[in-house]
Amino acid sequence: MTSLPQRGAAPPSDSQSPSPSPHCGDAAVASSSSSSAPEQRQNSGPKQCKATLLSSVLAVFDPDQASSSSSAGSRLPAHASVSHAWSRVLRRIVGDGSMWRLLGCARALTDADVWLLGKCYKLSSSSSEEPSGDPDHESGGHAAFLEDFSSRIWVTYRKGFDAISDPKSKLTTDVNWGCMVRSSQMLVAQALIFHHLGRSWRKPSQNPCNPEYIRILHLFGDSEACAFSIHNLLEAGKSYGLAAGSWVGPYAMCRAWQTLVRTSRERLEAADRNGNFPMALYVVSGDEDGERGGAPVVCIDAAAQLCYDFNKDQSTWSPILLLVPLVLGLDKINPRYIPLLKETFTFPQSLGILGGKPGASTYIAGVQDDRALYLDPHETQLAVNIASDNLEADTSSYHCSTVRDMALDLLDPSLAIGFYCRNKDDFDDFCSRASELAEKANGAPLFTVVQSVQPLKQMYDQHDGSGCSGEAMADNIDVEDLDGSGETGEDEWQIL
Repeated sequence: MTSLPQRGAAPPSDSQSPSPSPHCGDAAVASSSSSSAPEQRQNSGPKQCKATLLSSVLAVFDPDQASSSSSAGSRLPAHASVSHAWSRVLRRIVGDGSMWRLLGCARALTDADVWLLGKCYKLSSSSSEEPSGDPDHESGGHAAFLEDFSSRIWVTYRKGFDAISDPKSKLTTDVNWGCMVRSSQMLVAQALIFHHLGRSWRKPSQNPCNPEYIRILHLFGDSEACAFSIHNLLEAGKSYGLAAGSWVGPYAMCRAWQTLVRTSRERLEAADRNGNFPMALYVVSGDEDGERGGAPVVCIDAAAQLCYDFNKDQSTWSPILLLVPLVLGLDKINPRYIPLLKETFTFPQSLGILGGKPGASTYIAGVQDDRALYLDPHETQLAVNIASDNLEADTSSYHCSTVRDMALDLLDPSLAIGFYCRNKDDFDDFCSRASELAEKANGAPLFTVVQSVQPLKQMYDQHDGSGCSGEAMADNIDVEDLDGSGETGEDEWQIL
């Protein structure tokens, strides 16, 4: 895996594009960590993969040693002494994990529970592979987890697509600059999969594919004809700094999605056609759109208004996608937020996190212990546009069986969390969980939940010395004046 340069640095040339990372079976887990316990890693890793690969490598240096083991007291022939030494070196490298990191299968998952987008997988050796208990909180072991993980939509760098309509670039690839866009596409794609096919859906093992699944992949093709392509996202995000060849932060990315969904819906309605985004979208930020700082605020009344407006019906609650951009530190993430981030993956509404190391965005879909499990967009593949009615399409480039991981304390503090609520009951459950999480936060919540804007304004007014009364603030707030994100006023929130 190739990391991008730090922010502010010039993007490297296309000649430095990362080469595809080899996969090592469904049990592969690649780590960004440089440490592993030699013997434990070797014993707990994907055994079949290691055994086969090790024997092949050893055979190059010592065919006799690769095919049979000498007894402890036997003497090696003189001609085999050098190759035997090589064998010992290679075995040490393999045990240390360095080779497996290069091969994309650095270490196996531990026995600790894994939370993946609202589902818990029991991976301990004593647990059964069969699901037991509450299906949302206790599922099967390694096999069930890997099947779920590899069913998530994986979107990566592409090359050879239609040139982006930018007079300064005319780029036909997003290598080395498009990782945030690709990460956001993965999160939104999961929302569409959950909406149309349900959380329990798994990728097809053979064709023909599910028509809804194919239609979703079509939306993320690499051309202007595909609604949620990188081309259209760049166009929608121009006012927030999105441009071909440059990097952008999670907040700007969320706003770009807000704009794209709104304009796409308006265009289709003008043509008297059904929209292709089946849910309201709520970009959650702080008081007065973040000017006062502090945690973002989910306003229940604002969400309700968005849902009613989406359905053009004042009595029906639509599905809703919530995007919550956060800044959880300065140069690095504040450790007090890590337990809270981990707990968001236990929400049934979880869509994961747009985040990664500085300059290298990823899509974090799960957690185990203090490590984030993610899908990595930094792999270059040829551009592909799947026709919306092609049920025999090859969809393999949209799925990945290699689970990569990184320490949560290495995350860039600028990130965004996603949640999908199917209906009002689901939204109410989300709000209840979010409120409980805020109570555990010791005064530093990720985000908070309020019923309406007015009490929030009054609460802030009680603590500032501006002389502006809470009533005066409230007079300027009207739910009917909320924009498409459920917020008021100009976009003054700092773009990171």
